Amino acid sequence: MKTNARILSIAGTDPTGGAGIQADLKSIAAAGGFGMSVVTALVAQNTQGVRSIHTPPTDFLREQLASVADDVELDAIKIGMLGDSETVDVVSAWLSEQKNTQKSAQKAKPKTATVVLDPVMVASSGDRLLQADAEAKVRELCTHVDVITPNLKELAVLVEDDEAIEFATAIDQAQRFAKAHDVTVIVKGGHLDGTVADNAVVSSDGEVHRVPATRIDTKNTHGTGCSLSSALATRLGGGESINDGLEWATNWLHEAIANADALNVGTGHGPVDHFHQLRRYARNADTRPWTFPLNDAAPTPAIAAQGPHTEKLWEQTGTLWREIMELPFITALTSGELSDKDFMFYLAQDALYLELYSRALARLSTIAPTAEEQIWWAKAAQECLTVEAELHRSFNVPEVDPSPVTAAYTDFLVARTFTDDYVVGVAAVLPCFWLYAEIGEALAQHNHAEHPYHSWLETYGDADFAEETRKAIAVVEKAFANASDATRKRASRAYLQACAHEREFFDQAARVQR
Repeated sequence: MKTNARILSIAGTDPTGGAGIQADLKSIAAAGGFGMSVVTALVAQNTQGVRSIHTPPTDFLREQLASVADDVELDAIKIGMLGDSETVDVVSAWLSEQKNTQKSAQKAKPKTATVVLDPVMVASSGDRLLQADAEAKVRELCTHVDVITPNLKELAVLVEDDEAIEFATAIDQAQRFAKAHDVTVIVKGGHLDGTVADNAVVSSDGEVHRVPATRIDTKNTHGTGCSLSSALATRLGGGESINDGLEWATNWLHEAIANADALNVGTGHGPVDHFHQLRRYARNADTRPWTFPLNDAAPTPAIAAQGPHTEKLWEQTGTLWREIMELPFITALTSGELSDKDFMFYLAQDALYLELYSRALARLSTIAPTAEEQIWWAKAAQECLTVEAELHRSFNVPEVDPSPVTAAYTDFLVARTFTDDYVVGVAAVLPCFWLYAEIGEALAQHNHAEHPYHSWLETYGDADFAEETRKAIAVVEKAFANASDATRKRASRAYLQACAHEREFFDQAARVQR
């Protein structure tokens, strides 16, 4: 996607920052664009509702629009609240002027900004936000834009029908309107009952691309319509397809809603956290050395420690355990909400990981102090390549290059097993046995026949793997007992670093910037 796409928002205001132009500009920035704004209405509102609306003179609206168009080449335009008939007329005329100007200036290869219209007509509460005489003009405006993003009440007004109470009905309404007006319609399922809050692209030829999303139990969803349409306009302005753009905007907004409560803005229906994703990416880019605070108690392991040394190792994983179990990837995998893209990304990286992990295990076989441990590590390496690789092949995992996270983890394991003492090496590979098994046990508690990743989660409950994990813990316990204090200290840090690499490995699918 093109970065810093130039996006103009034409909409009303929200002084508390959750909706309108304020939300548009935040959404545009979060989606990777450079936002500009033209104000159609000054709205006195907060999280509890609208108090009053002041509409500036239309001459001033024209001046605002001209000031942008005379100086900036736009990649996309998002239109929100228009309010009255005169405002609709001014914006419609301006759009026509822009298209004509751009076509005449670039006859060989005309370039026009993508226009996304959020037809702000009816609030989710049912309040009318557009004067009655302007509704017909907004319906006409829909035929001169590329994409419209109505809520279900607005879609019903556009098609002059009852509000849809099922997603299929909303899709049917969108297909009728899209075909009749040659426009792409985004169906938003956020206000339907139930756990599903999917969105969908409905094109003028009737094609439907559905984007899954789950409902989040929160009252803080103020401005979600403004935010979705602005983010979508930004992705389209940056060159993404409509399907990819809606997938990005839906996933981004889902995270913003999921973290909305922590903002504590207002006492009513508060805003969403537009920049949560960006802050998460920033944290992931932090280059400070890892530290391992003992802030959280580790849960009682399903596979017990084999002595005081491994018991101490497990006690130190409490905070890392919590961080892993709270990862978006893990929570989505647990609930079954994980997207196919993220799951396949994980499997592809896991297949690469297993190949090099097996080499680390094979290296331990060559330096193990006893014949028994030599044989056991060699079998573990073989098992890693055969059984696990076959499992990945059964999912038709594509061949890819290692991600930076995967490369860092495997390089760490190879370095610890090839260049350090045996005890350090066995400590480094232990989390892929023990921590992985414990996470798997926790995930397996939520597995059921209808779970979309049922067959994958079943592998976590494998009794043979549990027994191999118990053996690995015993080997580490013995190695620690025979090591010096200084070596044990290095080995303990290697174990915790490997646990942190496991955390990063599980989290990496949620960091893919598509």
